[in-house]
Amino acid sequence: MENSAIDKVTAPPAKRRIAAVDVLRGVALIAMAIYHFSWDLEYFGYIEPGTVASGGWKLFARLIAGSFLFLAGFSLVLGNFPEIRSRGYLIRLAKIVAAAAVITIATWFAFPDAFIFFGILHAIAAASVVGLVFLRLPPLLTLVAAAAIFAAPFYLRSPVFDTPALWWVGLSEMPMRSNDYVPLLPWLAPFLAGLAAARIALATGFTNRLASFELNGKVGRWLGFGGRHSLAVYLIHQPLLIALVYLFSLGFPGTKPFERSCVAACIASQPQALCTAFCSCTADKLVSERLFSAFNAGELTNADPRIVTITEQCTMEAQPKE
Repeated sequence: MENSAIDKVTAPPAKRRIAAVDVLRGVALIAMAIYHFSWDLEYFGYIEPGTVASGGWKLFARLIAGSFLFLAGFSLVLGNFPEIRSRGYLIRLAKIVAAAAVITIATWFAFPDAFIFFGILHAIAAASVVGLVFLRLPPLLTLVAAAAIFAAPFYLRSPVFDTPALWWVGLSEMPMRSNDYVPLLPWLAPFLAGLAAARIALATGFTNRLASFELNGKVGRWLGFGGRHSLAVYLIHQPLLIALVYLFSLGFPGTKPFERSCVAACIASQPQALCTAFCSCTADKLVSERLFSAFNAGELTNADPRIVTITEQCTMEAQPKE
């Protein structure tokens, strides 16, 4: 295998970034920001609870995580093949580990019941270490390993991995409660796929074509800039987004959780259609009259004259029109 064409490669230019990879990483960052913004809207009650954890949104989140890991594996080869550049590698790894620790500590205080103990940054750091083993292996063997790793959680789950010290592996039978859970298995798979793809790209000269890619226009330049500074963007964007949604909620609070609990209580004695109309009307009027936060916090009771008036108005409005 050592004499095959796949191994007759040269390292990429030592000081030249491939702009196309930065642009792809920038696109992934935008997708991630869209998902996180939607999560924030759900958290503050602007969209239905459970929205971003199901259906197409769940698939979207997995594609985003997979794309980051694939690009991380691709970049590992660009920066460290055929020779590992120890200083650059260790500096990059240290930055990712430090950022992952910051995320864990911050979410421990913000969301103690669902803090991020092994999220995307933790997965990239761990995969970057494991990936060194595969750097010089034949790409086909790496792809086979990626397939086996992807399939592992379907066949190898065991109560042995239910201990918290082994949750990072990904083979626990317990459901994990975390705002971002990206265990090594199966998420090492897209990283190794990216690593193998980069090895093949080097062998076929495809990286030279990628290197000739020019950033055109403001969009391309901004995407490239984001891709070059992806770690900083990752750390900054969610606190900024959640702060903006929080500030908006002070004047226009989200009502979806209130409406859901209202309907759940109402349908015990009334038709669901009437309950849905009544609860939606009540939430809207509470917000418009700046009473929602106080009522939702229990500071106003149903006996308050303002609440009585809103209840009477919404009861009439919710009645079926003849």
